[in-house]
Amino acid sequence: MFYYFAKFICYLFLRFICRWEVRGRENIPEVGPVVLVANHTSYLDPVAVGVACPRLVRFMAKEELFRLPIFKYIIKGLQAFPVRREEADRAALKTALQVLRQDQVLGIFAEGTRSPDGQLLPFQAGAAVLALKTGASLVPVAVKDTNRIFRGGRIRVTFGRPLKMTISGKSYTPQQVQDLTSAAYQEIKKMLV
Repeated sequence: MFYYFAKFICYLFLRFICRWEVRGRENIPEVGPVVLVANHTSYLDPVAVGVACPRLVRFMAKEELFRLPIFKYIIKGLQAFPVRREEADRAALKTALQVLRQDQVLGIFAEGTRSPDGQLLPFQAGAAVLALKTGASLVPVAVKDTNRIFRGGRIRVTFGRPLKMTISGKSYTPQQVQDLTSAAYQEIKKMLV
C-alpha cells in the first residue's frame, strides 16, 4: 500500500536527516477511535505525526491542497481528505465521523492553519466535538521545530495521555466542548516547553 511505503521513506528522512525524536507513543490506544489533535507550524507536521503514530492516520487537509495537480494524488494516497476551512463543511464532517466510527485514527490541526511564529494559536472546537460525538479518545500531540529543520532544529513529536470526558449517551454541552478543547490546548502548550 502506498501509505506504508511513503511512511517508510519519510521515516528514513526524519530519522537520519532531521534528528527526529518521538515521545509518548504508548499513549496512543492500540484499538478504537482516536482523534490526534496537534499544533501546526509547518507543512512537515502531518508527515512527522503520521510517521510517529504506529497506527494509520487519516488527516483532514485544507481543500486548497487538493487543487494541486500531482500533489492531490499523493495526499489522497496518504488517506487525507479535504476540508473547507472558511465554512461548516458537511462532507468533511461526515468523512471524519465515518473514520472514527470505523475505529480509525483521525488527525486534526486544531489551530486551523499554520502558526507563522510557532506560538500556539487559539484552538477550534472541531476535534473536541468529534471526540465527544463518537466517544473517541482525544490524544494531544505537540510537534516541535518542524519549521526549523534547515536551521539546526531537532524535530520532536510528543503524544500526551488521552483526554476523555464522561458524557451521558451521545449528548454533550457547549461547556464540555470548551473544556475538552481547553484541556488539549493546555496539554500541548505544556509539552512544547
